Amino acid sequence: MRRAGSGKFMEISPQLRKILSVSFSDAKYARHEFFTPEHLLSSALAFDSVRGLLESCGADVATIRDYVNEYIKKNVPVSAVQGNGQSAEPVETQGFQEVMNRAVFHCASSDKQILDITDVLVSMTEEKRNYCAYSLRMGGVDKLRLIEAIGEAKLTDENRFFSDGTDTQQKFTPDLQTSDDVRQESPRGTKQTALERFCVDLTEEAKQGKIDSLIGRTEEIDRTIQILCRRTKNNPLYVGDAGVGKTAIANGLALRIAQNKVPDAINNFSIYSLDMGLLLAGTKFRGDFEDRLRKITDELMKKRNAILFIDEIHMIMGAGTSGNSTMDAANLLKPVLSSGKIRCIGSTTHEEYAKNFEKDRALARRFQKIDIKEPSPEDTLAILKGLRERYESYHGVTYSDTALKAAVDLSVQYLPDRRLPDKAIDIIDEAGSYMKIKANGGFARMRKTPVSESDAARTNSLSKKPVVSTSVIKSVTAKMARVPLESVTSGEKEKLRDLADTMRSEIFGQDEAVDAVTKAVKRARAGFNNPERPEASFLFVGPTGVGKTELARSLSRTLGETLLRYDMSEYQEEYTVSRLIGSAPGYVGYEEGGQLTEDVRKNPHSIVLFDEIEKAHPKIYNVLLQVMDYGFLTDNQGRKADFRNCIIIMTSNAGAHEMEKSKVGFGAGDVADANDSLREAVEKAFSPEFRNRLDGIIAFSHLGKEIVDDIAKKEVAKLAARLAQKKVKLETTPRAIAYLSEKGYSREFGARNMARTVEEKIASPLTDEVLFGKLSAGGEVRVDISSGSDGTETLTFDYGKR
Repeated sequence: MRRAGSGKFMEISPQLRKILSVSFSDAKYARHEFFTPEHLLSSALAFDSVRGLLESCGADVATIRDYVNEYIKKNVPVSAVQGNGQSAEPVETQGFQEVMNRAVFHCASSDKQILDITDVLVSMTEEKRNYCAYSLRMGGVDKLRLIEAIGEAKLTDENRFFSDGTDTQQKFTPDLQTSDDVRQESPRGTKQTALERFCVDLTEEAKQGKIDSLIGRTEEIDRTIQILCRRTKNNPLYVGDAGVGKTAIANGLALRIAQNKVPDAINNFSIYSLDMGLLLAGTKFRGDFEDRLRKITDELMKKRNAILFIDEIHMIMGAGTSGNSTMDAANLLKPVLSSGKIRCIGSTTHEEYAKNFEKDRALARRFQKIDIKEPSPEDTLAILKGLRERYESYHGVTYSDTALKAAVDLSVQYLPDRRLPDKAIDIIDEAGSYMKIKANGGFARMRKTPVSESDAARTNSLSKKPVVSTSVIKSVTAKMARVPLESVTSGEKEKLRDLADTMRSEIFGQDEAVDAVTKAVKRARAGFNNPERPEASFLFVGPTGVGKTELARSLSRTLGETLLRYDMSEYQEEYTVSRLIGSAPGYVGYEEGGQLTEDVRKNPHSIVLFDEIEKAHPKIYNVLLQVMDYGFLTDNQGRKADFRNCIIIMTSNAGAHEMEKSKVGFGAGDVADANDSLREAVEKAFSPEFRNRLDGIIAFSHLGKEIVDDIAKKEVAKLAARLAQKKVKLETTPRAIAYLSEKGYSREFGARNMARTVEEKIASPLTDEVLFGKLSAGGEVRVDISSGSDGTETLTFDYGKR
């Protein structure tokens, strides 16, 4: 159906709603294919008030009913029964829609707020092409006489065509095409005002105890009251990062007003929180949104003691516009905001303020900016203690003081991209939820059958309120920060104590490098490093294949932190810098952010590896300078990635050629000369400002013969572990290990090919035997060396059963 010219929503009277429901149900019960206006008229005639109205016009109701029912019986087709044994629902005919359209226009032209059955009856008399008009005429109903009877009924209150105050009314748009156009409204004896419909009375909610108390923020509240008491431009605007408590300040002001703890100038005021989503919902046509907002401002000006609160106030920029119109909510509010006729409190973030308010100076000057800063950890702890009772009551738990303190400290350490007090409150809330579920048997219990009465009695008798301890807070924080639990518990101390030994068992022949890395990591975890820089920044230099990248992987595995690896050979061009921090505005990928910044934002506790850093474009060094010096990196959209909990490792082959000149064979040569050559090469490849920001430049040397043997044993052990899953035991002789060492190591590539050599020399020959041959059911295999007549050595395989 079409909307009335004003585009307003119409309220359906309870009686018309009931008639529509009954008539549709009758049509469905009769399995009629279409829902017609004749169905509606037939059902309406069953109501005493409708019959009385028509009889006051001199109509013969029985005649009208007979004509209508006869028409329905002969002319409305019956739908076929579907496969499920049911028939399809009736479809509204065009005639029905035209009758309802005309009824809406009739209601709007009469300046009525409620659409009732009288409007529909008048619409039926005007329709020349449907059988309703013919039936009414045959029953003696005249349009003019019907309108006069309706007027007389309203004056004498003889008919009940309007809301009787007991039924829940439904909103109805003239475009009654689907059930989405029918909306529920709260039961009320009187019609809702615009403030009641689109706003929440925070002061009333505070009186009912639905608002949490506000701890601290005395300076911000005093500043707000001072601005509200101005004669003009009395509109405070809270600007701060998400989660610092902007909305809580507005709620706290409402609570103080409810408790009469404010100056007389704003005593007995009410704060209405505007629901922008509800205000915009259903405004399909031009003028709908403006009409709603105008009604709100008119009611606010009439009340005089009302304050409008708009959370995320930047949403009013462009809200309600259609086409090329510039008449949005912001422009509609400007006149009343500057005159002081209404008081408005807004809240937004720094980014949205810069994006919207600073560009619209006319709007910005009507507000008085109040910067809301993140509270200190001490203030946050006081806030948590003030909220403790609320959360204890809701979750049925008890929070210890040490748990609240741990929530603050751990949120600061492990959730650096969020703000206090929001992140600390989230931790205690989720911890309370966890303990409540655990006390009721956990998730596994919830998925089973309902708890019996005996079990419930046993639970009540055995348990008091569960206590949220520090260990629970640590567990919840680890899940929220996506870090291993050991990182936030005492279990990390054992890891750090054995860190060097664990890494030496995986990295062979580079004890000096392992010691330097572990010492730096322990210093950082003990809190002795600069808190404004990454935990550690290393440059690993030396020839290829000696364990530089593998040490970074080992450190990641041992600490249980994510390894973020970037092959810097992919960043050799100048434009590739944008891949790390994001493209500039106007370029493809601007909205996606940078690879490095997004990865670190998702994994704030990680090992960041820049492999072969010397291959990167020099401009990338400037990006790394900022990271190593300040611990932050800003992407293309102004968002900061926090590197303060990261360990940065860069690998380079710089100096490898110089070391090659100084050393020949396994471990030969003058070590001092090699180190001097390496130092000169590093100084040549990297600028002084870059080297000075590193915690250490760690040189990796060539591998000795024994070290290469150890690496070969390690790779064979990995293969043996895989074969053990197939019930195959692998044994290698020392001569076989020596053979693999010789084949898998070269001075040019180091031990990089060792894994490939083990795969080719041992795994490949065993493949067919494991799948189809002697080892298909398990067994043992011994790998040894045999020499041919020409002196060449090959591996031999002896098979046996276990």
